[in-house]
Amino acid sequence: MISIWHWHTEPLLIGSLLFVGWLFAVLTGPLRHRIPGAPAAYPWREAWCFASGLTVFYLAVGSPLDVLGENFLFSAHMVQHKIVMYIAPVFLLFGTPGWLVDALFRRAPPLRTAWRWMVHPLVAGAIFTLAFSLWHIPAAYEAALINKTIHGLEHLTMFGAAVLLWWAFISPSRAVPAISPGTRILYIFAITVLQIPVFVYLTFSGDVHYPTYEFAPRIIALDPLEDQILGGIIMKASGMFVAIILIGCSFYAWAREADCRSEDREARRDTGA
Repeated sequence: MISIWHWHTEPLLIGSLLFVGWLFAVLTGPLRHRIPGAPAAYPWREAWCFASGLTVFYLAVGSPLDVLGENFLFSAHMVQHKIVMYIAPVFLLFGTPGWLVDALFRRAPPLRTAWRWMVHPLVAGAIFTLAFSLWHIPAAYEAALINKTIHGLEHLTMFGAAVLLWWAFISPSRAVPAISPGTRILYIFAITVLQIPVFVYLTFSGDVHYPTYEFAPRIIALDPLEDQILGGIIMKASGMFVAIILIGCSFYAWAREADCRSEDREARRDTGA
């Protein structure tokens, strides 16, 4: 019997997270003064956010939540995916110093060009939608549950696609900045609409799509179809919650920009400019 309290301690997972944390600490610590544009003081706020992002990512893929989602409950797997796509990337982007990113872009202009193309709303939106949708095709989903390497690839592609998506809203870079507030509203609305087919497929089909969960031991009082429906509801409810927040913040930023432009026009008129 698989223990539902298992924590993953695989060297590749732990080593990768520790390496990323170490690299961040070195670049923002001892090597900070060698990077143009770096502040004199250590960026404690960014460091806490970055460390929180790594911690959240590990809790999603390395805690007992992974065991529950891999062996017992589709709804637990959906919670895991949402943490990987909606929480960990946000912490990591808030924790990535803009001066560090822009220094990298200055040293590697082709990288800046490629990144600007990848985070374009049409490209990033397509990648995000495809990554999330294709991994829920039963054959791909079951392959990820059976094979650890494919499972890791699933999480990494979802996480990477989410970073591209979130960049449009919370980019730390001046070289590749966030998009305008009005465009953000259209962007998140389109992403929300494009996720509806997956939600309908999971929630209203009336069939259990994934054999792993259909024949898994029942550890809570939900049959496989109810568990799948719950997963679909979690997917849509969390997406709508995030969309409402992003649209509200974008409207606020849009209004602030309009106020600033109005104040600038009044100031120029008062000074006769």
